[in-house]
Amino acid sequence: MAIPVALIQMDLAFGQPEANRRRAEALIREAAARGARWVVLPELWTTAYDLPRLGAIADDGDQPTGPLLSRLARELGIAIFGSVAERRPDGIYNTLRVYGPDGSLAAAYDKIHLVPMLDEPRYLAPGRSPALARVDGVTVGLLICYDLRFPELSRGYALAGAEVLVVPAQWPAVRRHHWRTLAIARAIENQCYLLGCNRAGAGGGTRFDGGSLVVDPWGEVLAEGGPGEAILYAEIDPARVAAVRAEVPVFRDRRPEAYRFDGLA
Repeated sequence: MAIPVALIQMDLAFGQPEANRRRAEALIREAAARGARWVVLPELWTTAYDLPRLGAIADDGDQPTGPLLSRLARELGIAIFGSVAERRPDGIYNTLRVYGPDGSLAAAYDKIHLVPMLDEPRYLAPGRSPALARVDGVTVGLLICYDLRFPELSRGYALAGAEVLVVPAQWPAVRRHHWRTLAIARAIENQCYLLGCNRAGAGGGTRFDGGSLVVDPWGEVLAEGGPGEAILYAEIDPARVAAVRAEVPVFRDRRPEAYRFDGLA
């Protein structure tokens, strides 16, 4: 059965969590009213890249953003994906939480790969492990932005049963070509859907050029955003994943025993 999805390509208010929460709620409600069953928000959508101030403006654990998304998911009967900065005793993490249509937490993932070009390692703690979510009977692998550059993570998700990869991002405009190319490549090589939700606008001296996209397991782009704020709509069909994997049996034909390089990880 096809699942209607929406990617909310927001322009973010720099360092203003309350304003971003209000704006996101309005856009989530709009997407749900237009029939979306899954709604994806960008990376660090509450704070944008105001990294030096995260100690003051990040969520305290999952508060208050987690309860807000849980309430909206339950009220609207939708699943919501999106990453925010979370302050914990051992550091500040870029965390993607997934809330199912009943409002329960389906999974939480801390961004593993931190972006040196945006100074993330100075302000954020790295995640330690991948995370799969089970939403509407579909297995979803969770990535955040820079993680898209590391094919090992996406392939690991596919081998673990992921049919969809969800990627909130704040991918800079200067590297937009990389974003689009890598998103399509990850979908093709893993024969799965990819939902990549990038932000629009500018902040902290960096321009973000949108370009959010939904890619199917054959590498076809089902929806793609321009540079401005928008909500993108598409439908994904999990049965398509099995069909493509049967047509081109990449996973059956893998030969991991032949991929070893002596002395290399």
